[in-house]
Amino acid sequence: MRYVFLAAVAALILSSPADAQTALTPNIGGRAVAQPDGTYAFGWPGVYFEGRFTGRSVEVTIDPQFEVLAVSIDGQRRNEVAIPGVAHMTYDDLGPGEHVVRVDKLTESQTGSARFLGFKVGKGGQALPPPTRPRKIEFIGDSHTVGYGVRATKHSCTKDEIHDLTDTSLTFGSLLARRLNADYRIVAFSGRGVVRNYAGTSPGQTLPVLYPRMIPGEATPTVDPAEAWRPDLIVIGLGTNDFSTPVAPGEAWADAEALHADYHQTYVRFIGELAKRQPQAKFLLIAGDSFAADVEAVAKTVDAQTPGLATPVRITGMGLEACNWHPSIADQRMMADRLEAAAKVVLP
Repeated sequence: MRYVFLAAVAALILSSPADAQTALTPNIGGRAVAQPDGTYAFGWPGVYFEGRFTGRSVEVTIDPQFEVLAVSIDGQRRNEVAIPGVAHMTYDDLGPGEHVVRVDKLTESQTGSARFLGFKVGKGGQALPPPTRPRKIEFIGDSHTVGYGVRATKHSCTKDEIHDLTDTSLTFGSLLARRLNADYRIVAFSGRGVVRNYAGTSPGQTLPVLYPRMIPGEATPTVDPAEAWRPDLIVIGLGTNDFSTPVAPGEAWADAEALHADYHQTYVRFIGELAKRQPQAKFLLIAGDSFAADVEAVAKTVDAQTPGLATPVRITGMGLEACNWHPSIADQRMMADRLEAAAKVVLP
């Protein structure tokens, strides 16, 4: 496991809270489940919490469980915390004026969840309304969207290395959202596909099946249909796991042709369900090397029903230098470039 504490912190206390008086209302990016005690549990990749305040001191309280959470102030990363248990961190080296404090979930939790317990501004400071951004983007996908082992510079990684070198803050989703000044939500799970998971594992537990969950490893609670989240853009990257390994005897498809037909039908239906719930959103569909024709066919079918709704974005030429031949940091930047160009066409 990774236990990292970055330097340049004037005061860091992991055992007892400092003199902090005023709680900050957070801006929450991603799915988080409010608990009876006022805390939040969260498990999907890339979840973040932000608070805004004036003053020289702020307290951050988190419980990473078995994940890695990063703490930043005014865009500067101060700590990466991976020690299970409640951590109270006080930063009292801040200058006068307005500040933004942020917690980012870096790793992927396929089971379990981390907890956010709150921000508090120190004595003499003032709580301000949380940050807001003019756009919202949702990213739905697999390990490429998660940032699986993206910090690695080798292909062969242990299970612990994959966990510790995963960093969703370095992925195309986070990069694109920052470039477009958007809040974002990431609903992604390594190894999952539209109708088939990697090598046929976990049948019946594909990404569209998991999508309604508030925490990926827990069947309940599910998303409230009346929630206020209204993305302008939904980016989907699914297909690598459907087609990266041949259909084996005993799977649900007689052959590759049947698999491709099921992928097309199910993907079109999934987009239709999302569009019905989010009629304001446009869709970008990532078309990778092994399934570009399938995605282009899906987009054509969707647009025949609702012209201009879905745009395929061809992604090719990745170096795949991270763990188990996954996208590197450079690949993630390239994907962000391609998606940014497409997004600027479809967004107002």
